[in-house]
Amino acid sequence: SFDEIFLLQLGVLRQKYEWSQQQGQIYQVDNEWLIERIQQLDFELTKSQLHVLTEIRQDLASGHPMNRLLQGDVGSGKTVIAALAVSIVVKADAQGAFMAPTSILAEQHYHSLRKLLANPNDENATLQEDQIRLLIGDTPTKERENIMAGLADGSIKLVIGTHALIEDPVTFKNLQIAIVDEQHRFGVSQRAALREKGNNPHLLVMTATPIPRSLALTIYGDLDISVMDEMPLGRKPVETHIAYPIERERV
Repeated sequence: SFDEIFLLQLGVLRQKYEWSQQQGQIYQVDNEWLIERIQQLDFELTKSQLHVLTEIRQDLASGHPMNRLLQGDVGSGKTVIAALAVSIVVKADAQGAFMAPTSILAEQHYHSLRKLLANPNDENATLQEDQIRLLIGDTPTKERENIMAGLADGSIKLVIGTHALIEDPVTFKNLQIAIVDEQHRFGVSQRAALREKGNNPHLLVMTATPIPRSLALTIYGDLDISVMDEMPLGRKPVETHIAYPIERERV
């Protein structure tokens, strides 16, 4: 058992070393710009969120591709941190991709990110509404073709979707940040396939599943790990229910 874990750890650390030697695009924003973006939000960021945001800014400015795992409970505010990371990159005319495991989750993120990044009531919005698109299995053929064309020519800056994003026909003009939500639902090869859509893009993977630190270092040793352990003020507790098949309509 020791030998197996030792070999796994060696492989993971080798991956981390090889990735850290790659050159990554540098993305920097001044404090005033970022503070203005944060002040446009309808809520105040927690200390935990601000700390993770600082780590991500350092990654984006390092000259090497970001390779970070963000762990935080449901409701801790991971999506807004991902949105701010995307805004730093797309401000420089690059593109972002946000991959979620299910169509329902992808649609939820699409609506959240449009509100955060392309709010028509915000005159300083990072993106226009038509620069953010949703690509899932149910996307109609005509719309899918438009999205493909927009990603290839660079007019679409952020695409949110399921594993449909990593299928061969999807090509980007300049993918520079890839975000994977519910990371544990995807395999290593799927993460790599999304990354290969760009030239050493920055990678942020997120999970709400608590991972003991020892296990995280073993399985995700190729990633830098950030933990958000604080809930925003006034956040309603999350309720979890089991629904049986006969309750499907009610759900």
